[in-house]
Amino acid sequence: MARPRRRRLCRALLTALVVASVAVPVSGAVRPADVPAPVPSVRGPLPAATPGALAARYAATRADIEAAARTAHDHGDDKRAEALYALGGPARHLLSFDGRHGGRAVEVVGDLSRADRIAVLVPGAGMSVDNYWRLQGGAQALRRQLGDRAAVVVWLGYETPATVSLAAATSRRAQDAAHELRKFLGDLRRVKPAARTSLLCHSYGSAVCARAVTGLRIADIVLYGSPGVGVDDVAGLHTPAAVWAGRGGDDWIADVPHVRLQLPYMDVGFGTDPVSERFGARIFDAGSGGHSDYLAPGSVPLKNIARIVDGQIPDAPRA
Repeated sequence: MARPRRRRLCRALLTALVVASVAVPVSGAVRPADVPAPVPSVRGPLPAATPGALAARYAATRADIEAAARTAHDHGDDKRAEALYALGGPARHLLSFDGRHGGRAVEVVGDLSRADRIAVLVPGAGMSVDNYWRLQGGAQALRRQLGDRAAVVVWLGYETPATVSLAAATSRRAQDAAHELRKFLGDLRRVKPAARTSLLCHSYGSAVCARAVTGLRIADIVLYGSPGVGVDDVAGLHTPAAVWAGRGGDDWIADVPHVRLQLPYMDVGFGTDPVSERFGARIFDAGSGGHSDYLAPGSVPLKNIARIVDGQIPDAPRA
């Protein structure tokens, strides 16, 4: 009788440890309050990646963003309105936008019509349209590193979990998001079949990617700042893509316990460490930075991630 009780206690402690490890390092973060927004008029896949089709799509989505900004202003949320007016600026190119439930956005940095290499960025927990500028900065730095023949697509296509939450330590949001990401990647391949497409997955976003990639034809999957993806090893992803992993030397995610607990109504934790030998990914040098530094201009991980997107071999970690 004592052994089962001890086992239950151990599982409960591990659960608490996983949640605390994800939450405590960023305990100052909070989830932005929901703000009313109209139903977007732009829906469905992009019909083509020609300059004309893209220009029309960007203009229609810009109108949706401006409508959401006005609604936020009328609601009294000037912070959201300001973020949306910036997002809907004339130089921004969004394929889709939905301002409801924290906001979803898919933005192109670069010229998608001419791109022969495409990097799709999938962000992790705590991201919304209110702090979207963080995503755009990294996307712009990566695009500059890649050059004019590449496009970077920022896929904030799901309601991310709050960083300080049980949801950030479970796969439920990732499962819901994976269906949408898979559809998007399929549509992207349809309109850009010859482009070399890589999937770049940060933090909780790596759990989203892992559930979306089965059987998809993409060149590379890059996991960085990842707590794990919910499978034991690369073979569990069921993908023909090359799978890469990297972690910065000062990234707090290294302290997250690499366990996965099956509880009655959920699973907690994401299993094997992606940079471990057991997982079997190809490891690249991710430098000495922290959890938000992977796409910092001039950084080691930015240069190595760009090499992967280019089809080149990145630098290996220093011994």
